Amino acid sequence: MRWLKTLLVLILAIVFLFCGWTFATLNTEQVSIDLFFITLPQASLSLWLMASFVMGGIVGVVVSSLVVMLLKVRLQAARRKIAAANKELDQLRTASLKHSA
Repeated sequence: MRWLKTLLVLILAIVFLFCGWTFATLNTEQVSIDLFFITLPQASLSLWLMASFVMGGIVGVVVSSLVVMLLKVRLQAARRKIAAANKELDQLRTASLKHSA
């Protein structure tokens, strides 16, 4: 079963590389990107599109990592509250047993 997964990953990688190579060779028109404050130098359309795709992926990973870290912090705070509540509950249980004895 592992060989099948490896084969599928290899086939997908080859397909993506072929699509990227074809995309790069078919989109060689030189364009410059005009942002609000700066104008980026001329490069092929495929280069700018691939660069924006990669930058979008990097930004997505960074933002999702920040969200995950925030959720982990909140989870740790909730676990501390639960532990404190359980400790207080145990103290109240032992206190009620001492008073009844």
